[in-house]
Amino acid sequence: MNDAKKERLSFRKVMAYSRRGLAIWWRVEPEILIAAGAQRAAEALAPYLPLYFTARLVNAIAGGGAPEQVWTMLAALLASTAAVGTLLAATRCWDETMRRGHQWITWNSIFFEKLLAMDFSDVDDPKNQALFTQIQQARQWNGWGLNKLYMLFSQAVGAVFRILGAAVLSVSLFIMPVPEGSSLAWLDHPLCLAGMVGLLVLSVLLSGALSNKSNSYWGRYDGAAGNRGFSFFYFIAMAERQRGTDIRIYSQDEFLEHSGSREMDSESSFGPHSSIGRWGRGPMGACAAAAGAVSQAFIGVIYLFAGLKALGGAFGVGSVTQYVGALAGLARGLTDLLEITGELRSNAPYLELTYRFLDIPNKMYQGSLTTEKRSDRKYEIEFRDVSFRYPGTNTWALRHVSMKFTVGRRLAVVGENGSGKTTFIKLLCRLYDPTEGEILLNGIDIRKYRYGDYLALFSVVFQDFRLLAQPLGQNVAAAEEYDRERAEECLKRAGFGGRLAELPKGLDTCLYRDFEDDGVEISGGEAQKIALARVLYQDAPFIVLDEPTAALDPEAEAEVYSKFNDIVEDKTAIYISHRLSSCRFCDEIAVFDQGRVVQQGVHDVLVDTNGKYRTLWEAQAQYYQKEEG
Repeated sequence: MNDAKKERLSFRKVMAYSRRGLAIWWRVEPEILIAAGAQRAAEALAPYLPLYFTARLVNAIAGGGAPEQVWTMLAALLASTAAVGTLLAATRCWDETMRRGHQWITWNSIFFEKLLAMDFSDVDDPKNQALFTQIQQARQWNGWGLNKLYMLFSQAVGAVFRILGAAVLSVSLFIMPVPEGSSLAWLDHPLCLAGMVGLLVLSVLLSGALSNKSNSYWGRYDGAAGNRGFSFFYFIAMAERQRGTDIRIYSQDEFLEHSGSREMDSESSFGPHSSIGRWGRGPMGACAAAAGAVSQAFIGVIYLFAGLKALGGAFGVGSVTQYVGALAGLARGLTDLLEITGELRSNAPYLELTYRFLDIPNKMYQGSLTTEKRSDRKYEIEFRDVSFRYPGTNTWALRHVSMKFTVGRRLAVVGENGSGKTTFIKLLCRLYDPTEGEILLNGIDIRKYRYGDYLALFSVVFQDFRLLAQPLGQNVAAAEEYDRERAEECLKRAGFGGRLAELPKGLDTCLYRDFEDDGVEISGGEAQKIALARVLYQDAPFIVLDEPTAALDPEAEAEVYSKFNDIVEDKTAIYISHRLSSCRFCDEIAVFDQGRVVQQGVHDVLVDTNGKYRTLWEAQAQYYQKEEG
């Protein structure tokens, strides 16, 4: 963000960024802008109608008007006050409903929509993750970005309507003359009127400049670091139950309390000794106070001018209240517009961050060929001299990998951590494209197929799979509407049948308690069985299992292995595991080492051959002996 702040954006670019931001809000949820504008407009105009009738009522009383006139003005004042109050309540309720109920969701939907549409390689890129984190922190810090733009829009609408209402009520102050012969007739002189207009302009410019100077300190101060500390110490470390055991066993509560207090009182946060605290006691507070003083001084001048004209006989004494209120509103509206302009400029760098993220292009080629819907599942995939390295690195994650998948066979992929196994699967599923070489499906480069069609060929359980806090059946089907019998059958085949029978709501049981008080907490092993059931429900030609039994106990693991052929049926299965004993049921084993396939074959041959597989096997042999015993 520092680089963005250093660049002084032109006013034209500031307004272009702001227009684009409002267009985004309008596209996603226009009612949010309409409600905010209506509420601010009503709030801005609300004082003027009662003010007008109050002036008429005071004039009638002070001028000795007829009782009927006084009662009429009083009734009009009461009716206008009631009408304004009703309008304010209605628009405020509408705005609050949209702002509190929809604004946060809408803001998130803008970015979730982008994240879901991005290439996985871009979502996985640390630079893009850091950029998205900056956007989130800016919003949490002071609402910067799209959120600030929404607020500034509503303020601008209010300022414009305040100016219009004030202009209507104050114009007569300058055009109603003091009667000829009065000693105050000089108040009608053009120079006098020009002086009042000049004072208005001067007060608006000076007050606006001082306010902008005060507000600019908020733009200069990066409170995101403090927010990170606050979020960690007071929400994550204290509230996340997963951390509760460590906090209590190791007495981390004392450490966190001390560190949290120090963080909140540091330069990078919100304490009295932070930069913003010192600025608030110094130039920032002084500028805000001076802006208020200038505005109040101008109101004093208005009182003097309007009072003198009333004394000279230009209008009744009640009109003084009208003109003072109107001109004060006019000055405030103009000042608000200047302040909003300044805040738009301060907000523009954060919008630039937002657009930098929203404008990340999808670089993966989207083919046009459809994959064949083969009932015989005769799909063949070939890696042809494939090499890959992750963006921003010079290290090869895979190097010169050539391999064919035999249809209906079981392939085990083994190797040490960091040998390239998961990268191999990501390329197979086209989450990334190879840096060199090509991957073929039935002899055609997979990049030529429609992306969604190609992905539909795979059912995958990655190591970092996630289940949602939604009903069990929807988690299995990954859909709101699903085949219940099929979902139950898949859960039973995955070894979850016993637990399913215990659940009071069956497939309708909500996982976790994020949204439902009667949700169930499931163990890691149960979660893996549900993930395996999801793979079976997908019924894709290729099944990819990345450490599918890592969280299972030995008995449950043995159950999965014994039923593996029944589970996989006629599909092609690719199985990643660190436990070599679990690979013996596979038709072929590919051994990865430092990004290369160094061996291929069946277990009995590989274990009797000097090489990486035998080394790994012997390192784990003691555990296999125990299992066999």
